[in-house]
Amino acid sequence: MLRIAYLGPRGTYSEEAALQHAGQAAATSGEPTGPGHDQRAAAPPGESSRPVPFTSIPAAVRAVEEGAADEAVVPVENSLEGIVTHTADLLVHHTPLKIRGEIVLPIHHCLVLQSGVGRRDVQVVYSHPQALAQCRGYLSRHLPGAEPVASLSTAGAVRDMEGSDRPAAAISSVRAAGIFGADVADRGIEDVATNKTRFVVLAERDADPTGRDKTSICFDFSEDAAGTLHGALGELASRGINMLRIESRPDRRSLGRYIFLIDLEGHRTDGVVREALQGIRARATMFRILGAYPRAG
Repeated sequence: MLRIAYLGPRGTYSEEAALQHAGQAAATSGEPTGPGHDQRAAAPPGESSRPVPFTSIPAAVRAVEEGAADEAVVPVENSLEGIVTHTADLLVHHTPLKIRGEIVLPIHHCLVLQSGVGRRDVQVVYSHPQALAQCRGYLSRHLPGAEPVASLSTAGAVRDMEGSDRPAAAISSVRAAGIFGADVADRGIEDVATNKTRFVVLAERDADPTGRDKTSICFDFSEDAAGTLHGALGELASRGINMLRIESRPDRRSLGRYIFLIDLEGHRTDGVVREALQGIRARATMFRILGAYPRAG
C-alpha cells in the first residue's frame, strides 16, 4: 500500500491534492476504480494507496525520510502568491527527497462563520497565511475590521474558529466546512477566480522519463559578479531548452546572497538537458537536481 503524507487534518487542499495523486497512481497501476469514479472526490482512492495526515509540511516530509510514509504531497507554488517559501527552503536546505510528480489544483475558498455569529459581528478571521493572502481583497471589502489570524491549515482554521472566544470566521474549502459542520456564508471569495496551487510529490527517487517531463534544480555562486547568472542561464538558451520558472531564495549565510531555483523542460537524463546541467554545475558553487518528473496536464 502506498502511504501518502500530506498537511492535515482532513479537508485541506493538500488532502485534495493527495487524493487526486492517489487516484492517478491507481489509474497508472491499473487498479479498478469503479463506474463513475472521480479522482477529485473525497472517497478513498482504493486499496493500493492511503493518504495520511500530518500536522505540518516538515512533519509530512520527515515521515517519508523516516519510512513512515512512501511519498509526501506538499504545496510549492500558488498562482496569486507565488512560491511557498517553507516548502522551497525544505527542498533546498533540509531534505534529500526528490520531486517525482506534480499536481495542479484549482483553489476556491469559502467564508465560514462560527455558529450563531453574523458576518457583521466577526472580529477575527482564521486561515492558513496563503489563504488569507489570496483573499486579501475580499476581506478588506467585506470584513475590514476583522483581525486575520494564521492557522496551520485551512481545515485547521475551521477548528480554530470553533474554539475562538471572540466572534470568528474562517477561510477554508467547502469540503472542509462540510466535514466540520460549519456554516458557509460565502463562496468563491478568492481575489482571482483562476487561483491555482501547484503541489509536488516527494519521494526517495524521482520519476523515469515519460517524454513530457520537467526538471527542477537549485544552485548558487561563490561570487556576485556581472553576467554570472546570465552565463548559467545561457547553458539552457544555447541548447533551446525552455525555462519554465525561476525563483530566488536567501542563502541564509549572508545578506544579498541568493540561491536560484529553476524548473526547465525535459528530463535530467535527456542528452541535451544533461549537457546543460553539466554546464550549470561547472559554473555554480552549490548545485542540486531536485527531481525530474512528468508535467501536470
